[in-house]
Amino acid sequence: MTRTRTAMLAALTLVAGASGTALAAHSASAGAAAPACTVDYKVQNDWGSGFTAAVTVTNNGAATSAWSLGWTYAGSQKVTNGWNAKVSQSGAAVTAANESYNGTLSTGGSASFGFQATYSGTNAVPAAFTLNGVTCNVDGGGPTDPTDPTDPTDPPETGDRLDNPYEGAKVYVNPEWSAKAAAEPGGARVANQPTGVWLDRIAAINGVNGGMGLRDHLDEALAQKGSGELAVQLVIYNLPGRDCAALASNGELGPTEIDKYKTQYIDPIAAILADPKYAGLRIVTTVEIDSLPNLVTNVSGRPTATPNCDVMKANGNYQKGVGYALNKLGDIGNVYNYVDAGHHGWLGWDDNFGASAEMFKTAATTEGATVGDVHGFIVNTANYSALKEDHFKITDSVNGTSVRQSKWVDWNRYTDELSYAQAMRDKLVSIGFDQSLGMLIDTSRNGWGGTARPTGPGATTTVDTYVNGGRYDRRIHLGNWCNQSGAGLGERPQAGPAAGIDAYVWMKPPGESDGASKEIENDEGKGFDRMCDPTYQGNARNGNSPSGALPDAPVSGHWFSAQFQELMRNAYPPLS
Repeated sequence: MTRTRTAMLAALTLVAGASGTALAAHSASAGAAAPACTVDYKVQNDWGSGFTAAVTVTNNGAATSAWSLGWTYAGSQKVTNGWNAKVSQSGAAVTAANESYNGTLSTGGSASFGFQATYSGTNAVPAAFTLNGVTCNVDGGGPTDPTDPTDPTDPPETGDRLDNPYEGAKVYVNPEWSAKAAAEPGGARVANQPTGVWLDRIAAINGVNGGMGLRDHLDEALAQKGSGELAVQLVIYNLPGRDCAALASNGELGPTEIDKYKTQYIDPIAAILADPKYAGLRIVTTVEIDSLPNLVTNVSGRPTATPNCDVMKANGNYQKGVGYALNKLGDIGNVYNYVDAGHHGWLGWDDNFGASAEMFKTAATTEGATVGDVHGFIVNTANYSALKEDHFKITDSVNGTSVRQSKWVDWNRYTDELSYAQAMRDKLVSIGFDQSLGMLIDTSRNGWGGTARPTGPGATTTVDTYVNGGRYDRRIHLGNWCNQSGAGLGERPQAGPAAGIDAYVWMKPPGESDGASKEIENDEGKGFDRMCDPTYQGNARNGNSPSGALPDAPVSGHWFSAQFQELMRNAYPPLS
């Protein structure tokens, strides 16, 4: 996948004629029996010796609890692997049977799956399909023939990707988050802001506890889109052994459950996003935050090492999971993948920066992915690093002592997220990523406004008084990340705000907790991390400093009213 690649599509809609049982026409003017099934067979990518295809079957007959779709190739096509269906082949005959999670097909219901195959010569589309043994014959043509370019029911073909999916588009407002924000005193001022939709477990695909699932969000996005353009932001966040260095955001999958991640998480998401119904949306995916940098900074040989991160580095499942996600999602023409690239207070040091860029490339060339499957990177996701520090620069010195030697900067190369994002972009392009690579910066909680916001540089008594007196970021230490006291809403989401930056985004929904202040039992696989305890005095990752966390916080992802109120109070730019 690249920005300039035109997807090769061959769409065929197959409609049954009269079969075993005569079906009544839906209206007197129909003039024919209702079709038994409809099949959409789409070649997504064809490279001359192989291809990937997406298939959607719609059942127009009686409901069934299991389905099997069959077809026969006229050429040399050989299926090599499939997803969201058990795909097998005997000679030229192919059978795709449902998985355990998608066997039910109601009347009018659809199921989607995909596969990869090889071939030589021609790659003709199958002439006919059977659903549970009932033949679906090819439509004889006419004004609704799918090859008719004027047919308004045809799914739109996906052409070249845009350089910046945010440009000229509205961005999806999650109605679930919006309702929580609006219910807070003063929350209506920000309730219409776009935020990310977090798919942080398998159950989130269909909706948790009666909440909206992925299709619900995409259908709502179509309604918000209207006749214009709209981008919808999804956070792909469920790696095996997730977030090996921060227990508060651990996940449901164990370190070895890479196959479950692929087949029960990524494959169903990819099948939904590939539905032609959603081809008109610009779908932005933020791929697996809090993962790859851990394999650089929190492994043996580092004072910040954890046994869990050593396990994940050894088994390679972070790289495999990210690569698999990039490959599958990158095959969908209207999906824009952005990979998490940490933040300046994590990767800005010389021994972290370049090694992390190389780790990103390793993951982006694993499990069939290529650097072309990466549209860009995102920094500061769910973090608090200031967007731009105006009152000191990395090149400043005080009485002959460099700013880099201050306790706050501590030899980092960067003072803020904007300078870090632009430098990381340059580094990634230099090692082989696309020249048009775009960066996102999460500004949801890095405003640091309110009455404590400095209005000028600090005193030049020492380098520390200079930096500490002038810095916007008022955390006790750059390594503090959980429910930070004094934080505020940052720049509002906007497209193309600076060179190399596709957008400022609110990927982390403000008001959702980073983690519980004390251990709370839950069924989400989330542990208790002392960095969320306001009484904790720290560890090597935050210079053994107090955590700076707010008290009485719920489990990560749950609504935290006190934090939301603090974020509004300290917003910068201020709320009116």
